[in-house]
Formats: sequence, structure tokens, C-alpha cells
Amino acid sequence: MANKTDIIGSLAKGLQVLECFGSDRPRLSIAEVASLTGQDRASARRCLLTLHHIGYAAYDGKYFSLTPRVLRLGMGALAALPLPQIVQPWLDQLSEQIGQSCSVSMLDDTEIVYLARAAQRRVMSIGLMPGSRLPAHCTSMGRVLLAALPEQQAQAVIDASDLTPRTVHALHDPADIMSEIARVRGQGFAVIDQEVELGLRSLAVPIMDAKGRVVAALNIGMASLHATPTELRDTYLPALLKVQEGLRRVL
Repeated sequence: MANKTDIIGSLAKGLQVLECFGSDRPRLSIAEVASLTGQDRASARRCLLTLHHIGYAAYDGKYFSLTPRVLRLGMGALAALPLPQIVQPWLDQLSEQIGQSCSVSMLDDTEIVYLARAAQRRVMSIGLMPGSRLPAHCTSMGRVLLAALPEQQAQAVIDASDLTPRTVHALHDPADIMSEIARVRGQGFAVIDQEVELGLRSLAVPIMDAKGRVVAALNIGMASLHATPTELRDTYLPALLKVQEGLRRVL
């Protein structure tokens, strides 16, 4: 455990500022960053100008935006993880076998982070790739990963999540979501029917290591017109479970 004197507060503030930016907030002013981080304007300004100085942010005189240089941080972290390298060949083979897009992700706070992907066709309006993030509570992989947590911990994640519905089909009541997570925990897989995006259905199972610990999630996604939720489960769950068992032997 680090002592207080070991912590670099300015580094922590700089990382907070980086985390403010996203697909919904690509350009931010100093005042907006200060509000989002809880920092005073002077601290937010220094962090932003530092990021601009070292090439991680662009600045037009009012708004800051991140530059592609930031990808070095995320891609470096992904490259350092052994899991993506292990699962990618399995994903490629599965995707080729079933003719559908497949992904693997891990839980990070209230979101899932894509670690590996094999795409047959684009199934969402946004492009998904390693490093992409989606809310955990309304995604098939997210619910599988939440189901692997102790109930109290899963509840804490839901309580901290933005449950604003993404579609008319999305669950948004915490009790309903927790009930669905309990069902996923019992059956060992999750099916999402147009909760993330209209026209998209997905099926996910947990990925476990040799000791039975859930380390990630595996899913397939497809357009809703290609299969009902029941057809999705009956047609593709056996293939996912086969990959699940194979990965369990090598992780």
C-alpha cells in the first residue's frame, strides 16, 4: 500500500482530465473539464495545457480535444495484456465457422472494454474495435461479467451507472437490471434484445480460467432480423460454449 507521500497528485489530476473525453464529449473547454473532474479552473487549465504541450491534446483557443497520440497509451496497455493474443485465434476461427461477428471484453468499472474482435460485418452504427467501450448494464458481455461478481458488488456497479435508456427496449430500473443479472448468473449466458441499439441482438458467455474464475466475456452480435432471441440462443450457444471450454484449458 502506497503512503500519501508516494502519490503524485498532479499525475492523478492529469489522468482524470484524460478520462473526461469520449465519443459524447470530444471537445471540452477548461470550465467543462473543471466541472467534470471537480478540480478548480486553474488546475484543469494547467493539466490541459500540459497535455497540449506534449502532444496529447489539440487546442483551438477555446476547446481542447485529444490527438491520436493518446492511442499510444491505450494500445500499449492492450498489447501488454496476454489475453487478447490468446483469444484472437479462437475468435477468428469462431467467426469464420458461424459467419457472425465475435468479441471478447473485460469489465472496467461501469463499462466493458473490448479486448479482441473478429468482424464478419458491421452490426452496430458505431465501429467496434479493441479499446472500444460500452455500458456494462445493457450489454450481453457486461451482464455476464456483472453476474460473475458478488451480488453486492454488482449492485454497486449498477448504482454507479448511467441507466438512461439507449433504446425503448432497454431496462433502466435498477431492480429489473439486477433481476436480469441474477437470471444470467443462474443460466450461465446472457441475451440482449435491442437494448444497446435498435436492430441488434447479442449472446454472451463468460470466459473462465483453469481455476473457474471469470476473466472476460465472449459474445456474438447480429442484426435482429436474422434471428429471434430464442433462435439466437439455440443456434449459437453451443458454439460459444465450445470455445468457452477450449479457452478454459489454456488460460
